[in-house]
Amino acid sequence: MPSFLTVKQLAESLGCDPGKILNWIHTGELEAINVSESAAGRPRWRIAADAWERFQLVRSNRATATRSRPKRRRRDDRVIEFF
Repeated sequence: MPSFLTVKQLAESLGCDPGKILNWIHTGELEAINVSESAAGRPRWRIAADAWERFQLVRSNRATATRSRPKRRRRDDRVIEFF
């Protein structure tokens, strides 16, 4: 069974505001489970450890380092463009 983190625990470990974690959840960037007793009540989010690891991998600079930059098109100085 996976371990779960609360929004408060995650925010404290990162040293950020819990609102930032909630924003990631609401935008769908961070997967979380609502464990409140009723769907109409205030949500009580829990983040699975593996969901947190996936989020970190996507957000890490190692994930973006593999992307190649698009090649810049060289501009020909002989061409005169009129706009």
